[in-house]
Amino acid sequence: MTKIHKLSGTVDVDGFQYEWELRSEPQWSEREGWKGMTVALLRKHTQRGALLEFPAPKRLMKGMQRGRLQIGDAIVIRGIQAALQAGWDPSSRGKPMVFEVDADGN
Repeated sequence: MTKIHKLSGTVDVDGFQYEWELRSEPQWSEREGWKGMTVALLRKHTQRGALLEFPAPKRLMKGMQRGRLQIGDAIVIRGIQAALQAGWDPSSRGKPMVFEVDADGN
């Protein structure tokens, strides 16, 4: 199986197209320690986005070197489904909603 490393894309979930974009890579914060990557979501032709916050990769927390990001359409699709189940309504108005997901997007 080939790993796909992209920084943005479009996926189809339940007949709707969602655009996603990597907003931030894992990074160290003096106050909070390691923070994971953040992915922005927006359903096409709607206004309210969502942000998926992933946990910091275990390899960074163990002091190992950074590796290549492991994000692909399958993880994004699971994240969109999790956000929708948690109450994200892309057709509503307002600030982007923030959702914490696991490393697999659930």
